[in-house]
Amino acid sequence: MSGVRVHPNGLCESEDVGDGTRVWAFAHVLPGARIGRDCNICDGAFVEGSAVLGDRVTVKNGTLVFDGVTCEDEVFLGPNVLFTNDLRPRAAIKRTGDALLTTLVRRGATLGAGTVVVCGVEIGAHAFAAAGSVVTKDVPAHAFVAGNPARVKGWVCECGQRLTDALTCPDCAKSYREDGSGLTRAS
Repeated sequence: MSGVRVHPNGLCESEDVGDGTRVWAFAHVLPGARIGRDCNICDGAFVEGSAVLGDRVTVKNGTLVFDGVTCEDEVFLGPNVLFTNDLRPRAAIKRTGDALLTTLVRRGATLGAGTVVVCGVEIGAHAFAAAGSVVTKDVPAHAFVAGNPARVKGWVCECGQRLTDALTCPDCAKSYREDGSGLTRAS
């Protein structure tokens, strides 16, 4: 793990961590977790053994990433984001492997502070969940969702700005079109 910085009060037990990644105080990365390059795993975060984080993923303070969660490149997980992986948890029943439901967070998505993600969903590329959202179903690419349960309230650009009604970004002028699974860049 050359090129990985682990704070003296952090614990990184995984051997599969990319160069430039930082694991801060009181964060814990379990053996078997796959962490990409240039990730930032902040104080008090927890990454379980079969979780996968792509390159340049930010995991803010107090975030819990459990087995079965995959975050592609450049995902932002705000403070205290919580993933689940079992729809029927019981203390006396220990489900592992295929008994757990997977969750996929596509490239560039943002989950705001305190977002809860119920397992078995896919969050589309560059989607944005507002702080406190409870994601219970798939989120289309570029969707802005909010609430409990989270519902689509609008659309966002790759840069994070809300799109106009014409699906154009007022900041960077990129334009988008609907494609059946969310939005894709038109220009």
